[in-house]
Amino acid sequence: MRILVTDGMDKTALESLRAKGHEVVEQFYAPEELGEAIRDFDVVVVRSATKVRANHIDAAKGSRLKLIIRGGVGVDNIDVAYAEANGIAVKNTPRASSNSVAELALAHMLSCARFVSIAGHTMREGKWEKKAYGKGVELGGKTLGVIGYGRIGQALGRMAQGLGMNVVAYDIFHVEGIECETMHFVTMDELLSQSDIVVLCAPSGDKPLVDAESLAKMKDGVVIINVSRGANVNEAALLDALNSGKVKAAGLDVWLSEKDPNWALASHPAVSCTPHIGAGTKEAQKRIGAELVDIVENFG
Repeated sequence: MRILVTDGMDKTALESLRAKGHEVVEQFYAPEELGEAIRDFDVVVVRSATKVRANHIDAAKGSRLKLIIRGGVGVDNIDVAYAEANGIAVKNTPRASSNSVAELALAHMLSCARFVSIAGHTMREGKWEKKAYGKGVELGGKTLGVIGYGRIGQALGRMAQGLGMNVVAYDIFHVEGIECETMHFVTMDELLSQSDIVVLCAPSGDKPLVDAESLAKMKDGVVIINVSRGANVNEAALLDALNSGKVKAAGLDVWLSEKDPNWALASHPAVSCTPHIGAGTKEAQKRIGAELVDIVENFG
């Protein structure tokens, strides 16, 4: 098959596809060029930078394109239903990066608990702020609320329980056999009122999961972590809550706009921030590549 890789792929996976006889082209296309370009390929592999929308699919109708693969978990950058309605299959790699994203969420939790981000920043400015940042908290004994208890949420839940945390989770699906003394499924309102730390691991929906209404239901001094989608947080409401002290700290890996992030939020002293690197580990990229190869080889 002829395969277009728009946003990069693990080198081992590229070599494997070529060794199996596939022609692989690595090329990013601007949105206005993408629809015409994908007509010449059987498979298109994207990450988060490339958006495959209805107009691109319309342009590819009647061509050789039959499969779009998202190297990662979320597929909200692809109009999945429209593609499938037009005979184009859509696949993703949900297992490959779960552990890496969960570990980054945990890193942000620890950063918020111990002022790692701001304390390091002030030291690089030549300041010794031991008194200001020597008042952290331990994660052990705290209640972690995870919104979206899929692969990433469950991985984070296991890590948190290992640190002595109690985990409450909200999800429309309840996985059987995983509830125990330190992990329970609860309603959304119960999660918001009980949690010391709230982590977002859910797909984006019609409205943000964190907005003025949900923040009002949370504990004073709550910590918010988002490793899911930027649209899950009303950034203006979060910034107001940080300034008022309602939210003690926030850890953010995803943003409403990646071209122009909310710099006021990113530069807030109580925010630990990263530029959407949840799946950015060598191990995750190798697993994503291997899973992509399997999808291509088993597609038929």
